[in-house]
Amino acid sequence: GPGGGAPLENANPLIYRRSGERPVTAREEDDELPDSIDDREIFDNPAHLIRSINDPEHPLTLEELNVVEQMRVKVNDAESTVAVEFTPTIPHCSMATLIGLSIKVKLIRSLPERFKLDVHITPGTHASEHAVNKQLADKERVAAALENSHLLEVVNQCLSARS
Repeated sequence: GPGGGAPLENANPLIYRRSGERPVTAREEDDELPDSIDDREIFDNPAHLIRSINDPEHPLTLEELNVVEQMRVKVNDAESTVAVEFTPTIPHCSMATLIGLSIKVKLIRSLPERFKLDVHITPGTHASEHAVNKQLADKERVAAALENSHLLEVVNQCLSARS
């Protein structure tokens, strides 16, 4: 109708306080030591910022909506694996695949190629969690999605810094 766009699925989301920026340790500042990558860094280092990914529906970040939380990011540097669990704001959120894709793309663009990525919905928080998880785990599906210029544009909007 007039005024543009469909009504928001979740018009009044809860907004959560951001966890504080973490202090940089002396070890991290020592350029001689190889950087190990940990949960906190994936969550919050500017190069790996999943906390600041924008929600597709709201002018808010995924962290502000509690879609991503540091405690749901598991990094195993030795085994080169990163697992991120995300929680859609409502159980029927049609944006769940897009949000998962945005997280995955951000990690693909930010992390060394050695990392295997597992991005999935927090168990029990979405009506179609298995279908969404299956899509996000399917490398071909993800690659095909990223060749879709419209979808890529939406993902890039989620990943661009809010002005």
